[in-house]
Amino acid sequence: MNTERPFTLDPTGRDIHAEADHLRRLGPTTRVQLPGGVLAWSINSYEVSKKLLGDPNVSKSARRHWPAFANGEVAPDWEMISWVAMDNISTTFGKDHRRLRRLTSKAFNARRPEEVRPRAQAMIDDLLDRIEAAEAAGEVVDLKTSFAYPLPGMLVAELIGMSDEARVAAAKMIDLMVATNVTPEQAQDTLLGWRTAIANLIAQKRENPGPDITSDLIAARDEDGSRMTEQEMTDTVFAILGAGSETTINFIDNAVTELLTHPEQLELVKTGRVSWDEVIEEVLRLQSPLASLPLRFAVEDIELDGVTIPKGDPILVNYAALGRDPALHGASAATFDITRESKEHLSFGHGPHYCLGAGIARMLAKASLSALFERFPDLTLAVDPKDLVPYPSFIMNGHRHLPVRLSQALPELPAAA
Repeated sequence: MNTERPFTLDPTGRDIHAEADHLRRLGPTTRVQLPGGVLAWSINSYEVSKKLLGDPNVSKSARRHWPAFANGEVAPDWEMISWVAMDNISTTFGKDHRRLRRLTSKAFNARRPEEVRPRAQAMIDDLLDRIEAAEAAGEVVDLKTSFAYPLPGMLVAELIGMSDEARVAAAKMIDLMVATNVTPEQAQDTLLGWRTAIANLIAQKRENPGPDITSDLIAARDEDGSRMTEQEMTDTVFAILGAGSETTINFIDNAVTELLTHPEQLELVKTGRVSWDEVIEEVLRLQSPLASLPLRFAVEDIELDGVTIPKGDPILVNYAALGRDPALHGASAATFDITRESKEHLSFGHGPHYCLGAGIARMLAKASLSALFERFPDLTLAVDPKDLVPYPSFIMNGHRHLPVRLSQALPELPAAA
């Protein structure tokens, strides 16, 4: 490994899987350069990543464990500032993380997926009704814009008590946050924009609480004296909105793409020979919705597979590389195969930051895919898969658009004699 010439990540995300393969060849742990010239360590091995994600000497708190950020060396308009400036359940450490997770986990108990399933199904059916009503036979439809994109955001926005108008505005800020080709000015405006939007939501819920997660967090904080700060509240509600929507958008996008690219495997699902649960796990393994998640930090020097990550250095877990690691899944690791026996992955994380919403995400994934293919059994891609345009990000794994045909075009009638 050459630590003097770090690999520069492509901010346009043109081919995250080729980049992940290249990084894995460089080594399980290798230096990379982020936008703004910031250096970090990319973790590219499944085994090493799992060890690191459970290591108590790994933190997500930039304030406590990234000296460059704490000392003001990271500019407030750094292109990725929103990922480290947050002070919430996803960026706290130790007892602070346990405190916030205890509060937030009340909203994500084991019963929650079944409680929200009827509302999720109603949203799915409504979106499919709209698509069906607007589509002419054989016409190209952007399934990302009309289905994959709005569905998760609608559900999560309802869970936190956000109006549809506010959701649409927040979604635009989340899009800018996950893009890694933004300007410093856009990055700074994004941070201010989403914090203002969520602060307004919290103020509204204090005045008019409802049956939603934001109201529950406000009540829990006030009832048990948890000392949850106003910024922790704001940033935690935003984390729920962002994490619960963006990753599921990418999952639906990638699942539909893989199934339509492998019609013989789709047929196995349609005929009941393979379950939707198997499809979901294989898509999560092969096409992690997250490509590389920023950032973690070394609390102390960390030894990983013969490489020392010095105390205070930033760390990027390369999720795009993990499920495709040949050391775990052999020579077919990069092949979509819903019949494979082991579909082990880390797409929901591991250790103290394991995704609280994994149960809801799996429920929504199954409900949306099964309803989509039941409604439109003749669904096909309208372009060659290689012509799908990636979203400009090395953080997220998805496409800008997903053009499909819901049905076959009607044959032209012969001209009248």
